[in-house]
Amino acid sequence: MPREISGERKLAYYVGMVIMGVGLLLFFSVFASFALNFGNFDHFPGQMKSFAIRAFGGMALLMLGGVIRGIGARGLAGSGVVLDPQRARGELEPYTRMAGGMVKDALDEADVSLGGRSEQVIMIKCRECGRLNEENSKFCQECGQEL
Repeated sequence: MPREISGERKLAYYVGMVIMGVGLLLFFSVFASFALNFGNFDHFPGQMKSFAIRAFGGMALLMLGGVIRGIGARGLAGSGVVLDPQRARGELEPYTRMAGGMVKDALDEADVSLGGRSEQVIMIKCRECGRLNEENSKFCQECGQEL
């Protein structure tokens, strides 16, 4: 399984980001143009047509860029375009490794251990009642008899 993301996928990711940026600028340019031309009704039908084309064009570029960015980030199989679970697992491996590393860092910071290094506890069985008591107990925690 690859540990690195390929150059083609990185390129697709960044191209998708650029397309999304252009779409966002195009979409918000409608609001800027509207604010700058507020109250100006000269060529009103032409302005509305321009606003509509820029608004819908910007939204379309945002969606297209998001799809390209998602494919670049997760690969064809990882994003669900190609239905191949083995290939998807390989393409998503850098992200699962990253997520596991983040969880490990958080657990280390919180000083939480999930096993592997458990301390061995020695228990002493009471001869009278059979209860298990801690190693350093002098008397049974159940019946009170001396251990």
